[in-house]
Amino acid sequence: MSRKKLGFWTSSSLVVGNMIGSGIFLLPATLASFGSISILGWIISAFGAAALAYVFIEFSKMIPGTSGGPYVYSRSGLGDFAGFLVAWGYWISIWCVNAAIAIALVSYLGVFFPVLQVNNVLAICTGLAIVWGVVWVNTLGIREAGIFSLVTSILKITPLLAIGIFGLFYLEVEHFSSFNISGQTDIRAITQTATLTFFAYMGIECATIPSGDIENPKRIIPRSTYFGLGVVTVIYILGTTSLMGIIPPEELKYSQAPFADAASIIWGPWAENLVAIGAIISTLGALNGWILIQGQIPAAISRDKLFPSIFSKENKNGVPALSIVLSSILISLLMIMNYAKGLVAAFKFAILLSSMTALIAYLFTSVSYVMVTAKNEGLTSGFKRKVAIASVSFFFSIWAIAGSGLEIVYWGFFLLMGGLPVYVWMKVKNENLN
Repeated sequence: MSRKKLGFWTSSSLVVGNMIGSGIFLLPATLASFGSISILGWIISAFGAAALAYVFIEFSKMIPGTSGGPYVYSRSGLGDFAGFLVAWGYWISIWCVNAAIAIALVSYLGVFFPVLQVNNVLAICTGLAIVWGVVWVNTLGIREAGIFSLVTSILKITPLLAIGIFGLFYLEVEHFSSFNISGQTDIRAITQTATLTFFAYMGIECATIPSGDIENPKRIIPRSTYFGLGVVTVIYILGTTSLMGIIPPEELKYSQAPFADAASIIWGPWAENLVAIGAIISTLGALNGWILIQGQIPAAISRDKLFPSIFSKENKNGVPALSIVLSSILISLLMIMNYAKGLVAAFKFAILLSSMTALIAYLFTSVSYVMVTAKNEGLTSGFKRKVAIASVSFFFSIWAIAGSGLEIVYWGFFLLMGGLPVYVWMKVKNENLN
């Protein structure tokens, strides 16, 4: 039985859906403390994301039809150890983020069901039910998960685009007069805003990860990646500009729900609930997309005998169901920890670590791309151009890691090193078997 594969629209929805999660609903308020200079941060980070997209797309052409994304690409140029390290960190990053998304989803549901805000047991049960419901959808087949992602992506971007577009008719020009209110130099403010906004582009690589399950990947992956990047960039910049023009900066930076506040100004109080529904759909779509991806990464390592073989076993629908289920058990544990008294801070810290480990994957992929291209093409003029683009993605990733803070980088190192015993165990096991 041939397995159904992802087409252009479903692949694009993975890129859009995984980049647009719950963060965009709060990020404009964070950026408001910098002033309108933050729009430059969006533009600069978009160029960095475009450079990363180029690296992933070119790799998808060199290694077509192979699932695993950053893991496969890093391993092809830097070997097993680098590939494992990338996959280990990226895998941890995904299930940490999924736990955060699920908790954010429950918090948005609390707008309509206030009992979720005061009853922790009911809240955690609701969150777990949502996670395992999405897990079930993903075990039905990758195409079914892709269709779910497409539907939720369309529903989530509709209110964001509506506010961004209609908000242009309510702009107050004087709101943009405060170019830099951060109290720092322009260069420093741009650096910080670019670092903040760059995190919103994480997920740009998602079309490359299930490459083996995409129709005509050499054609579909480039188109869906660039299309997704374009859609997300327009939504981010348009939405931020509209919110800054509608809501005074001194109010925007303290807003708990900036898009809801803007919707209320444009259409009236009833529109706040519309945005809350949009936030729920947004987080649900992101959760679905990342659960799909979290099954693909360990399955790809497992097929290369760098992870236990159980992770690559597929069900009758051609899905690495056990990989998804085992990863989702870890999500559930993290969610339970989050609702346990005294562990909330530890959970939030783990989420920050997850961002850093994802950036490690971007670093290794950029370096590996240079290695593989040099081997295939030699030191030609085309090679130099590709190195220049890869350098942009590399240094942007370094820049974003630096923006994470020294403490996160410090603990992130130990998180990555925690995978070494697994790597040694698998290597020793394989050598003894051979």
